[in-house]
Amino acid sequence: MKRILAIFLAVLLFVIPLSGCKNNETKLRRVVLNEVTRSVFYAPLYAAVSLGFFEAEGIDLEIVTGGGSDKSMTALIAGDAEFALMGPETGVYVINEGASDHPVIIGQLTKRDGSFLIAREDTDNFSWEDLRGKSVIGGRVGGMPYMTLMYVLMKNGLNPGVDVEVINNIQFNLMGGAFEGGTGDYVTLFEPTATLFENNGSGYVVANIGLESGEVPYTTFMVMPDTIKSDPELVKSFLKAIIKAQAWVQNATDTEIAIAMAPFFPDADQTTLEIVAKSYRETDSWMTTPVMTEDAFTRLQDIMEINGELAARVDFARLVDNSFALELLKELK
Repeated sequence: MKRILAIFLAVLLFVIPLSGCKNNETKLRRVVLNEVTRSVFYAPLYAAVSLGFFEAEGIDLEIVTGGGSDKSMTALIAGDAEFALMGPETGVYVINEGASDHPVIIGQLTKRDGSFLIAREDTDNFSWEDLRGKSVIGGRVGGMPYMTLMYVLMKNGLNPGVDVEVINNIQFNLMGGAFEGGTGDYVTLFEPTATLFENNGSGYVVANIGLESGEVPYTTFMVMPDTIKSDPELVKSFLKAIIKAQAWVQNATDTEIAIAMAPFFPDADQTTLEIVAKSYRETDSWMTTPVMTEDAFTRLQDIMEINGELAARVDFARLVDNSFALELLKELK
């Protein structure tokens, strides 16, 4: 009898820890984020996942790549994702289309264009005049990559459609492949694709679009208003993980950032990831907090207006909700 009791107690002691682990696992809530594209440009997001910042907030984050802001917006509105990472211009479009139940921006991740101009031939003396009479694959009409490129071209005295052909009928995630296939004299690409192209001789980085265009709220986190009303703690937990990652990236080395991002870029070696991490850090591309300023939002709409894509100005407070980010920043001080 004593032997049976001893065996029972031993089994019980073994089962209790397992059941405790299982309960800890079930506490994680599966949450879907639809990202516009996969890019090292979004380093703080990937770091938040790999460093366990989301898990610490009880979130098991699944990242789905939409392949365009329109697709990410559709996924968010349809309820296929709780959060979306995309250009803020998409929110402006939805409001101007008359939608009353439109997504809300709760945080900003990047503050300038993250794309680079890639040429077929290497040059040490690039000038924007080199594009005169040439063609460039520029993205989808109305998207931030396209509008920023148009803004930069005009800023440098080139009239799109007259002085330079801007190809705009190729899907965002297919632009690199189209360029490799022979389309266009130039193409704009994000990292790590830009560096990978240069490494394998498919093209050469000749200009940084983000430095040419200046600061602009380029990539933001959006959520539906119903989620804010019904589950504010989820929104708060999500942003808390992002804030931790934004702070971590500011002090981490290029190597540490590369290691944190590696699981999301299996085709890129660590050296490449270090190079592009350094590039985005040196160009001051990442936000230090998720708070978007009204001045930045005004500049965004200025660029949209120059491109003829702004039907009407949208009030800052109607699309942007900084309340969660501001509250968290006070708590985390």
